[in-house]
Amino acid sequence: MNFPRFGELRKRIFVTKSRPREGSAENRGKVIGFPEQQFSVLSAGGLAGTPLGEKALPGIIAGAADLDPAAVLTATVAGATYGTTVGWVVLLCIPVLQSVFGVAARIGHETRLGLIKLIREHFGARIAVTIACMVALVNVTMIIADLMAVSDAFSIVLNQPARFFPAVVAFVVWYILTLAGYGRVNPTLSLLALFLFAYVAAALLATGAPPAPTVVHVTQGKYLMTGGYVMAVIAVFGSLLTPDVVVWQTSTKREAKGFHDFEAQVGCVVACLVSLSVIVAASRMQVADPFSMTTREAAGALAPLGAIGPVLFAVGIIGSGLVALPILVASLCFSISEAANWDSGLSKPPWEARRFFVLIGVVLLLAVVANYFGINTVKTLFWSQVLAGIFIVPILFLILWISNDRRIMKNTNTGWQNFWLGGAVGGMLVANLIFFGTKIFG
Repeated sequence: MNFPRFGELRKRIFVTKSRPREGSAENRGKVIGFPEQQFSVLSAGGLAGTPLGEKALPGIIAGAADLDPAAVLTATVAGATYGTTVGWVVLLCIPVLQSVFGVAARIGHETRLGLIKLIREHFGARIAVTIACMVALVNVTMIIADLMAVSDAFSIVLNQPARFFPAVVAFVVWYILTLAGYGRVNPTLSLLALFLFAYVAAALLATGAPPAPTVVHVTQGKYLMTGGYVMAVIAVFGSLLTPDVVVWQTSTKREAKGFHDFEAQVGCVVACLVSLSVIVAASRMQVADPFSMTTREAAGALAPLGAIGPVLFAVGIIGSGLVALPILVASLCFSISEAANWDSGLSKPPWEARRFFVLIGVVLLLAVVANYFGINTVKTLFWSQVLAGIFIVPILFLILWISNDRRIMKNTNTGWQNFWLGGAVGGMLVANLIFFGTKIFG
């Protein structure tokens, strides 16, 4: 998922609260050249003079849109299995996501390079190819399963078999990326994702109280240190911060004139609020095996809303899925193209980046074919987020390294960003070790 996508398209500039440390003059520019235009967080076109509601609304829309089908269904499985005891992960994700998005956007803006290409230049082709393969594995799994989820959602709304829709959805995604332009259609599609706020209402109706206090009772002891619970923690974290989000941020910011972060911060809070509400609502579900539930059964988390619940679920999944799928496909193609040193860029004419645009078509064609193999949508999405939570660790470590290297960056991280980035790397590393330890040693 990529929360800053909506704000990014507005190309506005965010006034930061704390000033990053600047690299020394003698080291600056030794590794890469900096753009002639100096980045200024106080540039014209920022937030001065705009009403708070006008500033926050795009972030609210973006937050709903960026909670893609993978995040919604992963939170549903986690909530139905372990209740609100996994809610603390979502709360901790808020500052982590804000830090990661801000740092990734600054890396792309200052270096004018995508993440994989940056890794290739400074850490070698072998590491770049390894990271690209990690992103590709997660993205391919998510693309296939998100395509299934959106097709299932159309099936719920139109009352037709889901097998009729994968090719249509894939064509729409291809058209958005190659002809229509993601920036033109994203705001409209994002509005459909606002239906996911139904989960907030469902959580309120299910508990009779706001969801946040419920999460205070996080650790009951019996779930801690078990492989299943740690796997759920990894999956929830991975669902909110997938590797594609970082690749997309750096790869698209290299083409941007500036970036606006306020909407991204609001989007992070909103997306985490909805994710938390999904967990709370799903905690009241009665499902024999949450890991094997169908998409229609997952819609049962909105049962407190009555007969309209499944429809709201389906429309929200369609909106968020059609926002997420172009990002997943593009970030996968960015990763492969940058690792192979191909020309890439959605703003380029197709004839200038032929292999990049051909790759987009090939990925979508393979995803459509895979949709007819009878794969369980919810289980596939959940395991894709487990992979995301595992693979995000080395990516975050490399981002932490790059963003603090004064030979690469004009502005290095603030102490706040280093604290949360470092904490995320350390915490997820420990979680992964516990998870693998429980699998190996029982």
